[in-house]
Amino acid sequence: MIDRIVGAVVFMISVSAFWVARGYEAGFGDPLGPAVFPQMVAGGAAILSLGLMLRPDPDPKAQSRPAMTRQIATLAVLVGYVLLLEPLGFPLSTTLGTACLALLFGAGPAKAGVTGLAVGLSLFVIFDTVLGLPLPFAPALFG
Repeated sequence: MIDRIVGAVVFMISVSAFWVARGYEAGFGDPLGPAVFPQMVAGGAAILSLGLMLRPDPDPKAQSRPAMTRQIATLAVLVGYVLLLEPLGFPLSTTLGTACLALLFGAGPAKAGVTGLAVGLSLFVIFDTVLGLPLPFAPALFG
């Protein structure tokens, strides 16, 4: 039963996200427009959520407390990432978010920091320089 409830919730969120994304507009020459990627993700999530509703696990097992705690902490990190993205900028917020996720998945502090820094900087270079998508660098520090 829980699979069907989760599937229904994810389906409603996906349909809402698809609907909201159709109004996205860009001020620069993006041939597809900014709505395509969020709509693709929302469409995929909606299709997968239908799978949860139509073919639920016949014998679902409850999550253990440590697994549930990590899932809630992961959700908190992702929400924090979204909230810090604009004030801290893309590289710093991505570095922090990636490092926190690496810690949650068992990496040591040094490895988590190096991984976070590598992911934050490399994604910034890829998106901003290579793909030409403007991202906030560090508005709180330089604004």
